[in-house]
Amino acid sequence: MALIDTRDIEILQDALQTLADGFKTLPEHSAGTDLDAVAAVLQQTAGRMQDNYPYQHPLYAGQMLKPPHPVARLAYAMSMWINPNNHALDGGRASTAMEKECVRAIADMFNFEEALGHLCGGGTMANLEALWVAGRLHPGKDIVASSQAHYTHGRISEVLALNCYLIDVDRRGRMDIERLEAAARLGNVGTVVATLGTTGLGAVDPLPAILDLRDEYGFRVHVDAAYGGYFCIAGELDDETKNAFDRIPEADSVVVDPHKHGLQPYGCGCVLFSDPAVGTLYKHDSPYTYFSSEELHLGEISLECSRAGSSAVALWATQKLLPLARGGEFARGLDKSLLAARELYRRLESSDDYQALLPPELDIVVFGVVAESASTASERAQTVFDRAAAKDLHLALIDLPVSMLAECWPGLEADQETVTCLRSVLMKPEHLDWIDAIWTILEVGVGPAQATEIQ
Repeated sequence: MALIDTRDIEILQDALQTLADGFKTLPEHSAGTDLDAVAAVLQQTAGRMQDNYPYQHPLYAGQMLKPPHPVARLAYAMSMWINPNNHALDGGRASTAMEKECVRAIADMFNFEEALGHLCGGGTMANLEALWVAGRLHPGKDIVASSQAHYTHGRISEVLALNCYLIDVDRRGRMDIERLEAAARLGNVGTVVATLGTTGLGAVDPLPAILDLRDEYGFRVHVDAAYGGYFCIAGELDDETKNAFDRIPEADSVVVDPHKHGLQPYGCGCVLFSDPAVGTLYKHDSPYTYFSSEELHLGEISLECSRAGSSAVALWATQKLLPLARGGEFARGLDKSLLAARELYRRLESSDDYQALLPPELDIVVFGVVAESASTASERAQTVFDRAAAKDLHLALIDLPVSMLAECWPGLEADQETVTCLRSVLMKPEHLDWIDAIWTILEVGVGPAQATEIQ
């Protein structure tokens, strides 16, 4: 798999010429840049960038890193010759219009009828905006998330001077509904963060049950679908998981990261609010940027000021090529990731060397290395991780409470509170075709039997 396709450069050159034609009436102008010096430094930069894991290759199956689609890469690069700023209309006229179209398409994907939203620098910023609105609407109330939710919620709550309370998860890594109800009965829960796709396990919190409790206790529901959100249009979800995604339109807000499964460069996040009236919370004065047009622009409903218009251009181009449609090419790519995760899990279930843990709800597979105790299993997981990397298969490690795994890993001696497990994120559609290669390295090249021999 070639990292660079020379056809990409030709396509970019053609697009840049079309862009330049739109400004050909302007007088000639040169910045006087020393391009020979630029070329020399760029070569040094390329050399430094070789010190990376092969994120673009299917044998990279560790962290949540998915290469942007070529159309996103090229559209982003092309737009950088303009470098639009979507803070205000006069900083990014075309890219602002593109952003509005992108946000509307994402809202339609979630079936949000009258959503207010915008793009932002990533999931952290998107979640910050959602919790900022939650704090303004329910001042003094707690933010509640699961113990497997992304750690950013705790940090954001601290920044916003809000109390964040973590609810334990059940044996499938999902928020424990009985514990949530016990917390809600105390009367100080203002917002519940339902994670639809935890970044550690790929677990999907039981949103239908959370919404039922909202009806009884009156808290807000924010859906953190930064990683998992696009799966709402996938066709291969199991019924229970699909039911959770189908209920997203009933939430008060939702976050998704196009720079994860949306095939975008970093950073590109999106926050949506079901009630457009929350836009009044963003009101502020800045005459030098905000009165060049009477038309509402997205900079007026964002906590960020300067925002990369190129992110909107890249996302617009991607959604133009790959619409967010159920059954479409984009959705079929998500289905391949789901099928890849299930196939790897199936092989783990039949292995004498590996311990299959939680059945994957999305495209994350977590598994252990067979051992009598948590400490030995942890050591063997680290060995397999290192030996796999030496054979160009890059996985990830995750520490999980032994108590959470009691049902799926019976008999494991809890000589320590946590056990280190292996984690694989199969988020590239090509992973489905590479399961045999991945399994060969796991089973033959770095099997636990060999791993124990070198300890």
